[in-house]
Amino acid sequence: MPDFRQPGRWRRRIAIALLCLVSALGAQAATANTAPPLASAKAPTQPPSLLLPVQGVAASDLRNTFDDGRDGDKRGHEAIDIMAARGTPVLAVNDGRIAKLFLSQPGGITVYQFDPSGQFAYYYAHLDRYADGLVEGQTVRRGAVLGYVGASGNASPDAPHLHFALFRLGPEKQWWKGEPINPFEFLGGRKP
Repeated sequence: MPDFRQPGRWRRRIAIALLCLVSALGAQAATANTAPPLASAKAPTQPPSLLLPVQGVAASDLRNTFDDGRDGDKRGHEAIDIMAARGTPVLAVNDGRIAKLFLSQPGGITVYQFDPSGQFAYYYAHLDRYADGLVEGQTVRRGAVLGYVGASGNASPDAPHLHFALFRLGPEKQWWKGEPINPFEFLGGRKP
């Protein structure tokens, strides 16, 4: 039982206990500020191997058009064109989420898909139409039908194809903007 007849003794004990507590908290805070960060899942630095996005096309059929000039060489292509018959299914190259369905003058009917890590975006353009039921925010699996090859936008009606681009997203995760990456080898293309 505590002895309340000696108040100075208890005050000293409380002061010592508080001093120990403050010292322990200060040491813990110092350790927290200088300790290495906890291991976390690393974001991929390179995209994974991707499924060919046009059904029935083999990797040996691909042409590396990434560096081809456009608009009189005023800008780079920054994508590859995969030639196929109009209406050929366009497939998701990886698991992920549909970030944006978009209609534009140059790209026509387009799909922007983010990969599961949110580090990379896949861009499918010049579609003839979307797959039935495709919506923004939808989770898709690798190989899911997203749409069909066409010649919408500024593509030649005589040359239906899929314009496929890959880019690394910035920290803002803007579906329309990122660092272009040549998708050719990630789709299994081989240099000549």
